[in-house]
Amino acid sequence: MNGLNKGLLKGLALSSSLLLGACSSEGIATTNNELNLNELTLEKIETQAKEEGHVESVGMPDTWANWGETWQELEENYGLAHADTDMSSAEELAIFKAEQNNPTKDIGDVGQSFGPIAEEDGLTLAYKTSYWEDIPEWAKDDDGDWIVGYYGTLSFMTNTEKVSDVPTSWQDVLDGDYKVTVGDVNAATQAQNAVLSAAIANGGDETNLDPGLALFAELAEQGRLDLGDTSLARLESGEIEVGLFWDFNALNYADQIESTNPNASFDVTIPQDGTVQSGYATVINSTAPNPHAAALAREYILSDEGQINLAKGYARPIRDNVELPQEVQDILLPQDQYQAAQPISDYDAWEKAAAGLGQRWQEEILTKIN
Repeated sequence: MNGLNKGLLKGLALSSSLLLGACSSEGIATTNNELNLNELTLEKIETQAKEEGHVESVGMPDTWANWGETWQELEENYGLAHADTDMSSAEELAIFKAEQNNPTKDIGDVGQSFGPIAEEDGLTLAYKTSYWEDIPEWAKDDDGDWIVGYYGTLSFMTNTEKVSDVPTSWQDVLDGDYKVTVGDVNAATQAQNAVLSAAIANGGDETNLDPGLALFAELAEQGRLDLGDTSLARLESGEIEVGLFWDFNALNYADQIESTNPNASFDVTIPQDGTVQSGYATVINSTAPNPHAAALAREYILSDEGQINLAKGYARPIRDNVELPQEVQDILLPQDQYQAAQPISDYDAWEKAAAGLGQRWQEEILTKIN
């Protein structure tokens, strides 16, 4: 999702039951306009959610960040049936907007930069949850229109069968002799954040990507930029020597490959001279047919159990006061690797910079490749 390979739109076919349920959508929209979830007790939300009995999500498929276990537990504990349509962040907001007079979706999971957009467009229903104080300020809207549940950090994924000196900093990357795979900077958020990560490590930020582009220009001049994609297939085939990935993607891919190929070996490291973190936020549809079920889903996602479920899917939980079981800690990187990582602090500046990054990449980087 949002350029992090969350999946392609798989179709918007809706069951007849959902279409019938949406016939009274004008009444639902009016009710939700008058509904303030933040004024309700958790007991009231649970009671109403059980009566609704269903939650319809977008961009939250079972296999992404281990959502499947959370949906299973919501059904077991509260009787909430669930269905998901996988799509990108932009597509999620588009369907919320398109269905405002005929709503079928309750909750979505979007890249953090899309949270403020959803709120500005009037597509969200605010709910802070009982874990509000545990959420960092950078990871939530002031009223709970969007709340980050987990986040990723731009990392290096190194094929140690191909590379002996595993990079732990951007300076290491510059000093290396291997090829570096970044992905499509014109379109992929993961690749764009790789440029931002390199900029941060060299004194830049969202308002100044020049240091990051200069680093990639040097790699291009050295003939060390691999312009192929960052797919699992290329990792499996050994085509990628050092790839730039969100840590949860890298850890997931490494475990998948190593579980089926005993000769494969990967190291995932966080740049120690600076890198970027970015989260994924839940947004509750302002015209959700099942608003209390959506609120209860967010509540559970931010609970200890929900945060552990996300960590089982290699994502870093947003709440740092959740004690992860040892077997879950073992699949994640040690926390001390993240000392130089920082969240995006100015999303307006980043949105503008990212919009023009494709053209700059073409002019300043690709022209240096023979």
